[in-house]
Amino acid sequence: MTIAITGATGQLGRLAIAHLQTLTDPAQIIALARDPAKAANLGVTTRAFDYTAPDSTALKGVDVLALISSSDFNDRVGQHTNVINAAKAAGVGRIIYTSIQQAEASPMLIAADHKATEAAIHAAGLPATILRTGWYTENWTSNLAGAISAGAMIGAAGDAPFTPATRADYAQALAVVAAGDGHDGQVYELGGDQTITLADIAAEVSRQTGKDIPYNNLPGDVYQGILESFGLPAGFATVLVDVDIKAQGGWLADTSGTLGRLLGRPTTPLSEAVRVALG
Repeated sequence: MTIAITGATGQLGRLAIAHLQTLTDPAQIIALARDPAKAANLGVTTRAFDYTAPDSTALKGVDVLALISSSDFNDRVGQHTNVINAAKAAGVGRIIYTSIQQAEASPMLIAADHKATEAAIHAAGLPATILRTGWYTENWTSNLAGAISAGAMIGAAGDAPFTPATRADYAQALAVVAAGDGHDGQVYELGGDQTITLADIAAEVSRQTGKDIPYNNLPGDVYQGILESFGLPAGFATVLVDVDIKAQGGWLADTSGTLGRLLGRPTTPLSEAVRVALG
């Protein structure tokens, strides 16, 4: 069974390919990248593939295609639809798509592209597995140096519940689903084993650093202004503020335990993710 992964040079793609090599013959894995040279060190076959103008010949002989959602927010639905159409033209047997928790009903701005992509996959009539992932723990832990320097974590999420998991957890789940059987037609809601708040993250950072790093909850407009002052484009800052505010409705919390069952182990605890981030 030949498995191809889009966005192979991205962080999730690289980890997924590394996990796949432990589950199947590396000769059956194809890394799809806009610049194949950047995927040369992955130890698998590489093919040129661009979301904006995908060539269906790059998908020749592919049984399973993992479509990792584009990190380019410029017409993501259009990009994803291009890939779906190319997969259908090439006769791909199954698509796996990395969506977001509760995509079908979520009011979050960031969920709209995922909902539309899921609809496009369904309309194409291709067998599919949808992985509705939660927030990455790294979305917070990658910025800990700044928070520690400033003396506080900030956000606009209040006491919103999150069930995040590490990028490695989600990548392993993607590999398991790509290499395994019985996943056709499944929609998996995936979240970490722990339900946490941003205050919990701040408390864990404080515990491990021995410093008092509180979580300061801010009004949405104030948080937006701070994000823009960091250099984030206004549109992207708006999306992040929207995530925080709407997460208070539980839209990024999943307690089904599905992710752990796919992994066959507990998900990475917050304490470990913070320890790794602090280095």
